[in-house]
Amino acid sequence: MSGRHALPGALLAAFALAAVGELVSVALDARTGQLLAKPMLMPLLAAYVAARGGPRLLVAALLLGWGGDVFLLSSADGAFLAGMGCFAAGHVCYLVLFGRRRTRADLAVGYGLVLVVTLALLWPDLPAELRVPVAVYSLLLAAMAYRASGLGPLAGAGGALFLLSDTLIATGVAEWPQPPAADLWIMLTYLAAQVLLVAGVLRARTAPKARTRPESRTAPVHD
Repeated sequence: MSGRHALPGALLAAFALAAVGELVSVALDARTGQLLAKPMLMPLLAAYVAARGGPRLLVAALLLGWGGDVFLLSSADGAFLAGMGCFAAGHVCYLVLFGRRRTRADLAVGYGLVLVVTLALLWPDLPAELRVPVAVYSLLLAAMAYRASGLGPLAGAGGALFLLSDTLIATGVAEWPQPPAADLWIMLTYLAAQVLLVAGVLRARTAPKARTRPESRTAPVHD
């Protein structure tokens, strides 16, 4: 492996090891393993993006996700809101990064319906102090998931999985019955979401350089 690709490859391998450690720790309910593995995840993925020369906004979104991960490890008062705030800021970074690429109108309708129905069902069971923050966050999340589809199927799937992961968290906050191994599914879908968003952004960023046909209309991803 050449020096140019050695660092990104090593960082991606380190991220994969940390991800396996985190998922195993969640599956075994090993708190110490989660405290060790989870804070490593997004910094390693962000370092991989930086080593690949990826957009600064993508690095920022991942590091804000790291902040959210760390806050959600805590049971302190206000930690949940602080974590949600970090993730919300990360979604703003994603939205700016995605720009105004062409997206499908039916997806907008679909995500809009999912947002309205989910909030309507959750609203009575959410703690009163979380209702408005969750609604605002959910709007940003749904918008991010929808706009991600403009980069192609990888980013689109990442946005959808992010929405699924956070919806599972919200149902837990509302104290709805949870599926078996809910925490594992939350973490698995979250990690898959971030990886697919990274892959989709990096592919969209490099795709125009590989095309020489004048009819290509793919716009570059913003820094």
